[in-house]
Amino acid sequence: QVQLVESGGGLVQPGGSLRLSCAASGSISRFDQLAWHRQAPGKERELVAQITRSDTIYYDTSVKGRFTISRDNAKDTVYLQMNSLKPEDTAVYYCNAFLYRYYWGKGTLVTVSS
Repeated sequence: QVQLVESGGGLVQPGGSLRLSCAASGSISRFDQLAWHRQAPGKERELVAQITRSDTIYYDTSVKGRFTISRDNAKDTVYLQMNSLKPEDTAVYYCNAFLYRYYWGKGTLVTVSS
């Protein structure tokens, strides 16, 4: 059974930074892709950033140049470095992994507000 546990969320002022972590049970190198999604209040969940087994990376246009997805296979952890945060980045952020099916974490709340 795959478990994904997110951490690192919190309250940050506009322009600030946060780094989210997603710790997986077992080796993350087995997954075809790892991703971060987010869901803002009253909105649908959306893909923010994705990294594949071959290290192909995708960013949504709304975060390109501000967010960076990375992984540490030795720690079985995926990261999302978020810089220049905006109020519209406020959402619950979910870690996601795909291996024959999708696995989801329970999410971590990021609030960007002054």
